[in-house]
Amino acid sequence: MITAVDHVQLAAPPGSEERLRTFYAGVLGMTEIPKPPVLAARGGCWFQAGTVRLHLGIETGFRPARKAHPGLRVSGIEAYAARLEQHGAPVTWDEGLPGHRRFYSEDPVGNRLEFLQPVTTAPAGRPG
Repeated sequence: MITAVDHVQLAAPPGSEERLRTFYAGVLGMTEIPKPPVLAARGGCWFQAGTVRLHLGIETGFRPARKAHPGLRVSGIEAYAARLEQHGAPVTWDEGLPGHRRFYSEDPVGNRLEFLQPVTTAPAGRPG
């Protein structure tokens, strides 16, 4: 029985670790977590925010994921989109998912990322 997603792995080209750190830690606000020494020797970097973990692994012959992507739930989605735009990341809004505000962006190596926030509706007022 599957109980949770442990992490999502994205690929990145050799030598891109500093750009990834700047984006995932500096722009997205995630925390870099240490890789075990045997895995650290392979390059790449791991990040975490709450229970969300993203692993960026180095891949020779890298091609960015243009369709496949992690969906990252955020709060304050408009401010989050503005933050990405201020750092030069593209933001493309999409209204196609009922009950959610969402946009797509990409990391500095071109991997597609989805950011979404459920739309909350205010409780109905009491009749006066």
